[in-house]
Amino acid sequence: MTRGTLWKGSVHFGDISVEVKLHAAVREERIQFHLLHRPDGVRLHQQMICAYEKKPVPPEEQIKGYELEGTGKYIIVDPEELAPADPESSRIIEVHEFVRAGQLDPLFFGRAYNLEADGDGYGELLEAMRETGVAGICTWTMRKRSYLGALLPGGKMLRLCALRYGDEVIAANSLELQEIAVSEKEVRIGRDLIGQLTAPFAPQKFEDEHQKKLHRLIEKKARGEEAGLPRPRLLEPTSPEKLLEALEASLRKVA
Repeated sequence: MTRGTLWKGSVHFGDISVEVKLHAAVREERIQFHLLHRPDGVRLHQQMICAYEKKPVPPEEQIKGYELEGTGKYIIVDPEELAPADPESSRIIEVHEFVRAGQLDPLFFGRAYNLEADGDGYGELLEAMRETGVAGICTWTMRKRSYLGALLPGGKMLRLCALRYGDEVIAANSLELQEIAVSEKEVRIGRDLIGQLTAPFAPQKFEDEHQKKLHRLIEKKARGEEAGLPRPRLLEPTSPEKLLEALEASLRKVA
């Protein structure tokens, strides 16, 4: 595989097969801290400790078990017994159906990937999906794990987004939410305020402030400087009787 390619396979639907290369579409660069022993500054390592004998257990003595509904009793499962449950190895992204892209609730979206063309037919598929405004609901297997996903046109390339399964999403009606009464004036002011603040999506305008502060903290301590402890910023919730007044004030600010 070429540098940066996570997986190679083909998008398949009907009698059509399009060869692709899969690449990561997101990069998470977060500061990682390690646990150290305070007296000597040496890094700590995790061990598996037997809760009964209070001593480390070597890997060859570790087995997997499934607890029976909080009873403290376990069903022991050997690795060879788990093997038949592994998904069949495949290099196919199988598209089962196409749906309107606007029907996909963001709640279902997980990790995203870019798909690079690795053969003929890619451009035609991309353009056809863009013109029809559809997403391909698909399944694929990668690294001994099965995925449900959505194939979507994104700019000049196809994107593959992992989807959560239906039983993984908590239905909103399970929260038993109460009806909230609003006046027409409140709705109109809120709509006007949203209109004033509406702009093209430009994620480059926003940065991870938490990570920036962590970098500054580490840089200060690396120079031997003391790091001050900021006081937390607290906001008072707006009372219902002052909400309309606050909306009108916000609208005047952005006007």
